[in-house]
Amino acid sequence: MNRYPIDDLTALVIDLAAAAGVRRDDAAILADALVDADVYGASTHGVSRLNIYLRRIQKGLIDPKAELLVESRRPAALVVDANNGLGQVQAVKTLRRLMPLARQYGIAAATIRRSQHFGTLSYYCNRAARENMVLLAMTNCEPAMSPEGGCEAFFGTNPIAASFPSGKGFPVKIDMATSVVARGNIIAANKAGRPIPDGWALDPEGRPTTDAAAALAGTVLTMAGHKGSALAMMVELFCGALAGAAMGSDVGSMYKHMDRAQNVGHYFCLIDVAAFMEPAEMQARTDSMIDRVKACRLRPGADEILVPGERAFRKAQNNRTHGVGIDEKTLEELAALCQEYGIPMTLEAIRIDE
Repeated sequence: MNRYPIDDLTALVIDLAAAAGVRRDDAAILADALVDADVYGASTHGVSRLNIYLRRIQKGLIDPKAELLVESRRPAALVVDANNGLGQVQAVKTLRRLMPLARQYGIAAATIRRSQHFGTLSYYCNRAARENMVLLAMTNCEPAMSPEGGCEAFFGTNPIAASFPSGKGFPVKIDMATSVVARGNIIAANKAGRPIPDGWALDPEGRPTTDAAAALAGTVLTMAGHKGSALAMMVELFCGALAGAAMGSDVGSMYKHMDRAQNVGHYFCLIDVAAFMEPAEMQARTDSMIDRVKACRLRPGADEILVPGERAFRKAQNNRTHGVGIDEKTLEELAALCQEYGIPMTLEAIRIDE
């Protein structure tokens, strides 16, 4: 896999999104979110998703110039309609609206309806952490996972995330799907023609499978059995029921339903650390916990204990130095989009001297 400069990749994504009708400042938000996912090692939610977003714009399923519609029934509670705009763009704009409210009231929350797939939750959580805030974020997703005991896709993989500021150079980042594995990993395996591990998924008949295509036609397994199923339902209630978005199997598929909008729902709860204690004290307490966790006695075969977010931070450091890896399929999609929109394919792989 070749590596490419982050700035060049970002610029190309901006140009392509703008050519598809996205306002340039909004295209910059989209590009930042997508490339950030690649930088931190979440390539299943990175630039590889640009092609499907632009195809849905072309079909009128995403409004590239959608205005954010905001209603406030209480001072620190926002009811947001993404107006079928790009998920990353509308989510960042919602977070920007929440920040001054959280600083004023200590906590501010928003529900978002009529949105799309919007990448990694940690992108938004890390933005908040850089402001000495903690964002608890959730989203429902297109059907991919059955409730415990079932074999019919009803829930999405419905992730939950939060990031906590630290003095270690990276936030403590918890970002996890309620499935045993993010569905993007199965999509990536299917694109590459690779099998998936045992225990990830069931085929359409409810039988365990290692075939990625059968898994995509069937269901991803919940994490921790009935506990993952319960968490998925909790997310669905926040992001579907409370947000007024689609619920369960009514959520549109980004790839399968090229005839209707997704109507994905999100839930953000933003906490200003300063409302509870001085940010420096909170940071010191977080650092103390990190140190104590990492000092625990190692189990046999383990070299070190990593805290959530540390592995991604190390990947990001490497990628910022050596460039972001882009797979051949994504490169082909980018080249095709460039040709379609009359934009030069300016990406050049970074030369690494042996």
